[in-house]
Amino acid sequence: MSEVDLEFEDGATGPAVALEEMVGAIAEGNHVIANITAVELGLGSGGYHFVLWNLSRNSLDTGGEGHIMKLRYTPLQFNVKAAEEVLGDLDEDEDLSGVLGGMPVIAGSLHSQLLPVALAFRAAWPQGKLVYVMTDGGALPAVFSNTARFLRENGYLESVITCGNAFGGDLEAVGIHGALVVARCLARADAVVALMGPGIVGTGSNLGFSGMEQGIIINAAESLGGAPVAIARITFADARDRHRGLSHHTVSALKYGARAAATIALPLMQGARGDLAREQLAQAELGSAHEVREIDATGIGKLMEECELKGTVMGRGFDREPEFFMAAAAAGIIAARIGGGNGGV
Repeated sequence: MSEVDLEFEDGATGPAVALEEMVGAIAEGNHVIANITAVELGLGSGGYHFVLWNLSRNSLDTGGEGHIMKLRYTPLQFNVKAAEEVLGDLDEDEDLSGVLGGMPVIAGSLHSQLLPVALAFRAAWPQGKLVYVMTDGGALPAVFSNTARFLRENGYLESVITCGNAFGGDLEAVGIHGALVVARCLARADAVVALMGPGIVGTGSNLGFSGMEQGIIINAAESLGGAPVAIARITFADARDRHRGLSHHTVSALKYGARAAATIALPLMQGARGDLAREQLAQAELGSAHEVREIDATGIGKLMEECELKGTVMGRGFDREPEFFMAAAAAGIIAARIGGGNGGV
């Protein structure tokens, strides 16, 4: 990925992102076509346009290996080598219902949960190998995640696997089921955290948001013999009532999306906030379908303060949304303990 400055025909200027996988190299003076929709609508692209095509090229061959296409049947489709293709030791007739061998799979719903999960997992199980499976519920290019890059470069993540139409990870997978098996059998994961890249699609309705995939991740993990751990999205500084306390996103994903049982990680919260979250869980009857475990994760605040990368959710840090980050950290601790660690934060 490269950042370029664009000058439009009317003299206006603006920053843009060019993904070489799709448009090739960009040089000064090239005439390009840019997608300006995100900036025009004020969406969360950071104020960047996207280079759609470089007019100095007549065609583009990415030259990649493999025959599995990402962004299929669009003008921007390109080929990758799917990691499932190299799992030759798994016979197609083999029963895969236990292939994950009890490996914990943390299912999240926002990219902001990745940092606290990884920090807490490392603190609770320093020797544990955590692999990030990035779904296609948010941004598709892995390169857009500063968090994943930081965690990978600093050893918190063993590997990044991009699945579905997400791309650019250490390994590519066709779907979530294959990605989990790849994480276990190729990347040698002790645990997986599976959630979308930066950005989330949401309509304000009960089912119209891409975080519903949390339930699908839980189902996939359980069907392959994993131990699903669900991150509860908990916020108290969000002005939207539907996200206050236990978010309606968590309720919908776990009530309507998840058919398998998961361990819901709930941070230990005192007073009215803890009472509200527990009351919301009870009202949604999630405790009857899933196991709720309360974990003291207050130490994640210190870990995040000491971390070079500063985590935020919707622009709010730990000082304003401690419960959000503690909930994600609680899932990391539970996964570490399931896998073999015995620490905390």
